[in-house]
Amino acid sequence: MDKRLVVIMAILAVISAIVTIFISPLDTTIPIPEPSFLSNTTNQNKGIEIIAENLSTPWAIDIAKDNRIFFTERDGKIRVIDEKGILLKEPVAYIRVAQNGGSGLLGIALHPNFTENHLMYIYHSYAKDNKLYNKVLLLKEKDNKIIESNIIIDSIPGSPYNNGGRIKFGPDYKLYITTGDASDPLLAQNLSSLAGKILRVNPDGSIPSDNPFKDSSIYSYGHRNVQGIAWHPKTKQMYSSEHGSSGFDEINLIISAKNYGWPEEECKGTNISQKAIICFNPAVAPSGITFASSNKLGYQNDLILTTLKGSHLRQIDVESGEQNNILVGYGRLRDIIESSDGTLYVLTSNTDGRGIIQDNDDKILKILKP
Repeated sequence: MDKRLVVIMAILAVISAIVTIFISPLDTTIPIPEPSFLSNTTNQNKGIEIIAENLSTPWAIDIAKDNRIFFTERDGKIRVIDEKGILLKEPVAYIRVAQNGGSGLLGIALHPNFTENHLMYIYHSYAKDNKLYNKVLLLKEKDNKIIESNIIIDSIPGSPYNNGGRIKFGPDYKLYITTGDASDPLLAQNLSSLAGKILRVNPDGSIPSDNPFKDSSIYSYGHRNVQGIAWHPKTKQMYSSEHGSSGFDEINLIISAKNYGWPEEECKGTNISQKAIICFNPAVAPSGITFASSNKLGYQNDLILTTLKGSHLRQIDVESGEQNNILVGYGRLRDIIESSDGTLYVLTSNTDGRGIIQDNDDKILKILKP
């Protein structure tokens, strides 16, 4: 990239951040930090270790009980850091995907019994008859290679943007899947469409008997583009992070069968839709989220939120609403997970076409100290 263009982009981003600090309404309780454009970020946060770098738009991450770290790259690669902490050069699999804007290989989730059954799940985009769709695959792994593949959900509407794509197992051992509105807002309110929803299925893809809508995988609806889901360690309540249309990003408490308002309403809710528990306006573009189960880093029971536009990691007490920025300087952040020992792992997302690329991007960060 032309150095003059990088400088211009940096100046504009700093100006934007400063403006945000002074005009942020009460919805955003603390200022968005100014971005950093230092080429070497290793000394900016001494409690950070870079465990992988030179990645191609990593999108989602999960950790097996045998300490292997699996993650996706949006161009179609499933990759692994082995139990010795070494990033293997050869991918676990290369998935043929349609990569256009925000589409491609997105979410990954390991089965709760992965170390015994070696099953994992991915969410990816594909093209058919000149249209974009998304599907969920059930894969079987052996010796860091995929040996079996089966489709469990297909024909989820897609587009270059608003594909959702986050998949995770809940405390009930059901697989939860977020879908975007596929740039067609009316689909979010249509219970005959899988777009703009959070879906809930059994590990084999079948519909649970206690789902809220008969013979449907839909769990909640009225979503624009849910990018993160997580469950509180104590209450087991489900929360999500969601992109607004222009600002009005949301953190929601997800309740079965409820309507989250899009496109009629954002953040405030109505008599028929749920109010967001936190609203960010101007936008921070919230992405992956997790709750800290451990107090190793001092964040126990708090929601930890990655942000793309905000370019920071945020700690939120969902009960009091208190918030703090806890990491800045690595650019856009896409996903986060807590390991069994309480360590946090974060994916950067500066090569996604919207970030300013730093040296050796993209990276996986290991947070060792608060």
